[in-house]
Amino acid sequence: MAIQNRYEFIYYVACSNCNPNGDPDMGNMPRIDPQTMQGYITDGATKRRIRNYVELAYRDKPGMGIIIQQATNINRHIAEAKRAAGVEDCAKAKEAVYAGRKKACELFYDVRAFGAVMSTGPNAGQVRGPVQITFGKSLDPVLPLDISITRMAVADKVKDGAVVEDYMAWEEAQPEDKLRTMGRKQIIPFGLYEVRGFVSANLAEETGFDEEDLNVLFEAIMNMYEHDRSASKGEMEVVSPLIIFKHVGTDSDPVQRVRQAKLGCAPAHRLFDLVKVSKKDTVAYPRSYRDYDAAVRLDKVPQGVQIGFKSDAFSPVIWDELPTLLVAILAAVVIAETQHLLVVGEALQLTL
Repeated sequence: MAIQNRYEFIYYVACSNCNPNGDPDMGNMPRIDPQTMQGYITDGATKRRIRNYVELAYRDKPGMGIIIQQATNINRHIAEAKRAAGVEDCAKAKEAVYAGRKKACELFYDVRAFGAVMSTGPNAGQVRGPVQITFGKSLDPVLPLDISITRMAVADKVKDGAVVEDYMAWEEAQPEDKLRTMGRKQIIPFGLYEVRGFVSANLAEETGFDEEDLNVLFEAIMNMYEHDRSASKGEMEVVSPLIIFKHVGTDSDPVQRVRQAKLGCAPAHRLFDLVKVSKKDTVAYPRSYRDYDAAVRLDKVPQGVQIGFKSDAFSPVIWDELPTLLVAILAAVVIAETQHLLVVGEALQLTL
């Protein structure tokens, strides 16, 4: 059964000496807002990493296919869905298109989650997905750097049809300084990016996005950068915890409560405003997530909404309280007579 609750979530990505999301129209320089110099990560880049993780972790599980795969033709997957639905690959009748659309939701995780435009080629219509993710935006300005590097080899063409001996003879004839070349690498020294997400229970009914799919989404978010290491993105990580808002309703009437849970009990911006992350006063140029303080106003969570914390990919979400391990570590910390939650880096400190 599809999820019965609306959700919002927020998380932070720490990026050190890497290129969080290069802009191909700007020589692959890290993407920035030219007015504020804050960096950003596109929603497409985030969804790509979620897709990659799901494909890696669940490739052998039925219903967990990915329709937007690297170096493939989407039309092939659309045709496969229509064939699996028992209609001709290129059937254009309304019933055939709907059957292909429904089957694609069953077969492909990313169609159930993010939706898809499948009106090309064989045509299985369009799906509006329940999960939407915003552009990630750095909390402070970032400094894009274009760094020169030396490659101690070349890849020159010797001649058409060259064989091993031709390359060896050519190398022997070259001076040593001609056998290396220069390259470029684009990075930022550091940026802490905030990413927000939304899950619609009403749209989930159309795609069949259920509780298991939701758990996979949260698992993928926490783990996606752990399996995306490369020379340009070697040090990117989602800083624990993932903060989740779940709408549960307030009405005493069960039917009305279900309706409230689906539609929501508070606007998203009010929930996101409960989370405040800011650079420490003593830090001029942040170079770690530890250079930031964060506070979550537990006492201001609206009625009908639960707040949850997911510490890692495989731990359950802890609702309306601190995860037990972190409480045990930091419960002795007393800062003021409030019911706030203070988050410092990966550590959660409860102020009593």
